[in-house]
Formats: sequence, structure tokens, C-alpha cells
Amino acid sequence: MDEKKTSQNESGHAYDKSYALRSLVLFSAFIIILMYIETMLVPSLPAIAKEFHVTPAAVSLVLAMYLVSGIALSPVMGKLGDIYGKKRVLKYILPIYMVSVAVTGFSPSFDFLIVARLIQGVGFTIMPLAMTLVREQFPREKIPQAQGLLSAMFGVGGAIGLPIGAFISNNYGWQVTYHTALPFVVVLTILLLVYLRESKYTRPNVKMEYINAAALAIGLGSVVFAVSEGSALGWASPTIIGLFALAIIMFVLFALMEKRANKTGEALLNFKMLRNRNVMGPNLIVLIVGFGFFLAYQVYAYEFELPSPIGYGFNIFHTGLALVPFAIMSIIIAPIVAKLLTRHGAKPYLFAGSLVVILGFLLSEFSTSPIWLIAGAAIVGAGMAALNVALINILILSVENKEMGVATSTNVVFRILGSSLGAPVAGVLITEIASKTAFNAVFYLAIASFVVVISLSFLVHEVLGNRKKVIDPIL
Repeated sequence: MDEKKTSQNESGHAYDKSYALRSLVLFSAFIIILMYIETMLVPSLPAIAKEFHVTPAAVSLVLAMYLVSGIALSPVMGKLGDIYGKKRVLKYILPIYMVSVAVTGFSPSFDFLIVARLIQGVGFTIMPLAMTLVREQFPREKIPQAQGLLSAMFGVGGAIGLPIGAFISNNYGWQVTYHTALPFVVVLTILLLVYLRESKYTRPNVKMEYINAAALAIGLGSVVFAVSEGSALGWASPTIIGLFALAIIMFVLFALMEKRANKTGEALLNFKMLRNRNVMGPNLIVLIVGFGFFLAYQVYAYEFELPSPIGYGFNIFHTGLALVPFAIMSIIIAPIVAKLLTRHGAKPYLFAGSLVVILGFLLSEFSTSPIWLIAGAAIVGAGMAALNVALINILILSVENKEMGVATSTNVVFRILGSSLGAPVAGVLITEIASKTAFNAVFYLAIASFVVVISLSFLVHEVLGNRKKVIDPIL
């Protein structure tokens, strides 16, 4: 008998294998182009800083402000997806992202580029909606492999974006990379909107708290901008002190409003859900992972490109090639780990991935040649792939379908929160110290963050394999 007729997906409906695979392929393709667009800029950061006459700390805003808008919009779009349907929300997100990609390539000034990147952050909200829709289509036993494939696509996007984007940037300018990516974004947007089906779950009676999202965005944006501009304006300047004060006020207001909204079930971040060990644990872990990873990711580009004796004097193209092994390891490891999760469980790969990342950072820290630095980055990529596949499966298999939009978008918020702070901190260290010591400091901070990840891993319960447990709350 056809598998479509004999199996049920996570929504409790017949497993339509053909449609499930088609939606998985479309989302995988979109993640590839999304990551291509993001990774193609990394080798160009020093060139962008030089073109617009800004410091490494300031140019980190190219990464950070994209992440800030992603934080503010992810819980909003995730919850709107739960309320009105995921496809309905994607109808608005995808065109906005498409237009922002088109506009960014024509940035005439650094300020324009930052604003364009801020709007482009809406692309981050596509990922939690995609992961939710994929879970709804596949039976439980096939979810790890489906999520593993999506995770591998992050590496594929990087493997394409780093060399091709770097080649285009090096020979024709970083703006052209956006022009070449736009046709793919247009085609995939049309295909997704035409072929994607609506989610089976909606919650039309729930209200949206937009003010809460605005408070979170203003607070985080203030912190990121203050950290990025502190070295240029002076850490004790009224502007920087005012930004930090504004951030504190916004975060306090956000916490108070969310506490009130949680009582009625209308909060952006479901604090009650965070009482679940397998929700709280992965969220805290991705916060630390995002911070540690983005600390080091920006430094790899600068260490390859800065002249000797600080760096290795690579051009943009050679820097992109040097970072390809990092992405390739993600492609190789993610699907392998995803296939093994159902047999061995997720926690072993959570621990193992963290240890491998630490090993990669140690090798990067003590590297004395470009080859060893490339090897260190590749090892980090392998560990990150295993870690991420384990984390997303622990999370999505620990919550109910009706809460998937909020759960995955909350996880994205925590991940981006760490990332948006890690990027400017790395930029500040490079700007302030401007020597090999800055790279050493960043790698040590990254190593320390993953030691914390290992400690937090004890918080979660197993959800796969022979040792899985019934999930119980922390409190």
C-alpha cells in the first residue's frame, strides 16, 4: 500500500510523501540562497569598511543590524503564522525580502546599506516558519532526517556563497553579488507561493502584541549600536551612555509587558513554555552558540585578509576559498548526524558537537599558518553542524504542533540575540587592539562560550533513541 495512505504526519493527517518532499526541496533551495546572500558578504567586510571609510567595529553593523531586525520580527511572524497560517504570512515576508535584496545592491552610502540590511532581516523569519511546516508534513520518525537536510542546506549556501560571492566581490564589487542573487530569490518566491499549502493549525482568537516587539527591537538595537560605535564615540560619551540606558529601559518594559501578556496567552515569547527543560535548554544554548560563533566568524575573515604580521594578506576571493571547508563540513556532517539521531539520541551529538567546536577554536587559536587556520575553521563547521541538528530536533519534538510557530521563532530570537552581540564585540576587539592579541582574545571567548554550552546540555532530556524520556518541567 502507498506510504501516503498508511502513515500520518505530525498534524495527524495522511502522509503525502510527494508534497512533503516537494516542500522540503523548495525550502532547502530557499535556505541555500538565503545563506548564499549572507555568507557572500563576510569576506567583503574589510573591503566594505574601506569603501565607506568606517572602522571594523562599525562595519560589524552590516551583520548585526540584519540580526537585530530578525530578532524583532521572528516572534511576530512566528506568532502571526500560528494565528493566521504560515503560508499567509509568507505571502508578505517573501516579497519584502525580495525587494530588500534588490535594493541593497544599490547602496550609495554606509547608512543606506545599514537600513537596507535592517529590512533584509525579515529573511530570518522564513526559517522558523519553514521548519514548522516541514515538521507538520513528515511522520515523527522522518522528522530528524528532514530537519537534518534543512540544516545541511545552511552549509551548502555557505559553500556556494563564500567562493562565488568572494570571486564576484573581488573582481566586480560586493554590490554585484546581490544583483546575481536576485533572480534566484524571485523564482523561489514564486514557486513557494504557488506550490506551498497552508498549515493545518491556526489560532485566530489570539491577539498580537506589536508594542512588545517594538520594545525588544529598540532595546537590542540600542545595545548593538552602542557596542559598535563605543570605540569611535568614546565609551563614556553621552550618546553611548544614553543608548545603554535606553536599552535597559526597553528591556524592562518588554519583560513587564510580556509577563502581563503571558497571563492571557498573548505573549510573543511564551515564558510558560520556557519552563519545559527541552525548550529552555536549547534556547539558552543557542544564545551562547550564536554569541561564540559570531565572535569567531568575523575574525576569520580579518585574520585571513589583514596584512602580515597581523594576518595573512589574502584578497577577498582567497578568503572566501579559505572558508569553504567550514561550509563543506556542515554539508557532510548534518545529514549523517540526522540519520543517526533516531538510533543514538540527540544528546550525545550535542556534547560531541560542542567538544569538536572547542577543538576547532583551539586549533585556530594556535595556528601558525593559513593551512592550520583553515583546518580549525573546518573542524568548527563540523561541530556546529552536529550541534545544530541535535538542538533543533530536541526542541521541535518537545512541543505541541499548535505552539510550533512560537517555539521555533523564540529559538531563532535567542540564537540571533547571541549572534547580534557577538559580531560587534568581535569588531570592537579588532578595532581597539588591532593585533594578533585581538584574534587570541576572540577565540578564547568563543571557547569559553562552548564550555558553557556543554554545561547547559545537562539541562535537557533525551527525545530520541532508546534513552528518550517524558519531558518534565523545570518548575
